[in-house]
Amino acid sequence: QVQLVEFGGGLVQAGGSLRLSCAASGGAFSLYAMGWFRQAPGKERECVAAVSWSGGTTYFADSVKGRFTISRDNAKNTVSLQMNTLKPEDTAVYFCAADRTFSSSRLREESAYDYWGQGTQVTVSS
Repeated sequence: QVQLVEFGGGLVQAGGSLRLSCAASGGAFSLYAMGWFRQAPGKERECVAAVSWSGGTTYFADSVKGRFTISRDNAKNTVSLQMNTLKPEDTAVYFCAADRTFSSSRLREESAYDYWGQGTQVTVSS
C-alpha cells in the first residue's frame, strides 16, 4: 500500500514563499506520475502542478504558472512544490497524489490518481 505524507504547509504573508514536500513509501515511486492538488473552502479540488514519472513532462495550472515549480527526487521518493510570490487566493489544503499507471497523458486529471496524502494547510495572509 502506497502512503503519501505532505510536509511544509503553514501561514505566510502575501508575496512570500513556501516549499511543500511529499514523501512516498510502499510503492514503486519512480514509476508514478505525481501531482499536487489543492482545495479551497467551497471550491472543487484542482490540480496545480504535476510531473511525469521521469520528470520530463510537467503540468501547471494557469493560476500558478511562473510562480510554482515542481520537482521530484526518485532516489529519495519525494516530490516537492516550490511556491513563490504567494497570493491570498493560494490559500487551500494542498494534497499530494500518485498515479501508478505509468502514464503522463492525464497529469491534470484528478480521477487518474490512485493514492492521496491527507493534505497540508497553506494560508496566505494579505
